[in-house]
Amino acid sequence: MGLSGLGIFHTIIGVVAVVAAAIALIRNGKIDLGKLTGKVYFYCTLITSLTALGLSSVVGINPGHILALLIVVLISVAYFLYAKKQGNNRSRFVENLFLSFSFFLSLIPTVNETFNRIPIGHPLAKGPTDPLIGRTLLVLFILFIAGSILQFRAQRKINKASNL
Repeated sequence: MGLSGLGIFHTIIGVVAVVAAAIALIRNGKIDLGKLTGKVYFYCTLITSLTALGLSSVVGINPGHILALLIVVLISVAYFLYAKKQGNNRSRFVENLFLSFSFFLSLIPTVNETFNRIPIGHPLAKGPTDPLIGRTLLVLFILFIAGSILQFRAQRKINKASNL
């Protein structure tokens, strides 16, 4: 597979982040930073995004670095809103959206790398432009949109109930 030590560490922490997010979304319908799965997602995603800056077969800044920095910004703003804007209010909408969007963005390199490496010797995709990767990301994007709508509706109900 040809992974460096940093690449192996990055991959392991990234898998933990993805699993934590999936568990959070299944259990709670959102990535909740007040719960263990949300905390694991936040810290593992932060570490994964920062270590991604040290991984590249191309010299200089590339789209992967920009994506990693965008994810750091999204989770940092979400954490700020969680920590500073307590209660069921409008900032929960942005927090939920940013965490879900960061998860979707994390899946872009995850799908690409996984499909281009596994199974070893006969990977599912022949490169980042392989139609299988595009179709998979389209399905994940549709799930992100649908999930975001459901999160918005659920948060709106929570906010209305807390205003009674």
